[in-house]
Amino acid sequence: MILGFAHYNLRAPRPLLDELCNFYCDVVGLHRGNRPPFKFFGYWLYAGEQDVLHLTEAGANEVHYTHVSGTFDHVAFNCTDREAVEQHLRKHGIQFRTALVPLTNRFQIFFSDPAGNGVELNFPSE
Repeated sequence: MILGFAHYNLRAPRPLLDELCNFYCDVVGLHRGNRPPFKFFGYWLYAGEQDVLHLTEAGANEVHYTHVSGTFDHVAFNCTDREAVEQHLRKHGIQFRTALVPLTNRFQIFFSDPAGNGVELNFPSE
């Protein structure tokens, strides 16, 4: 029985991994938190008290993609204070697009991380 969402994981070479960590902390608003002492390098990023994004260093022999291909489209986060978030994204030079969900009037902001993964921020209707 599935109880809910736990986390998602991105794998990348160390330089891109560090860039992703900085992006998700400085731009998206997650924060670094405790991570078990695995034998491989990585970060666990948290939204509040929940680890939601695991960043794992890819091995030297792994195939690396700098632009996403396959079926993954985006990850979505629930947020507050839309105006402040838009100002924050502009301050960081992040290009984004917006949308309104039909019927619910939920506001969405879409942009990409440094590896090309989609990020969606959701805001309650006003």
